[in-house]
Amino acid sequence: MATQNKSSAVADSGAKPPYPFRTGWALFLLAVNLLVAAYYFHIIE
Repeated sequence: MATQNKSSAVADSGAKPPYPFRTGWALFLLAVNLLVAAYYFHIIE
C-alpha cells in the first residue's frame, strides 16, 4: 500500500508543487477571515 504507481488519483490530478492559484485564494480568504474577526472583537472599528 506504500507503493504508488502513475495511475493513482493524486498523480492524475495534474497539480504542480507550487500551487500558486490555490495558495493565493487561501491567503486571500485567510486575510478576509482575520479582518472580519478584528471587526467582531472590536480591534478595528
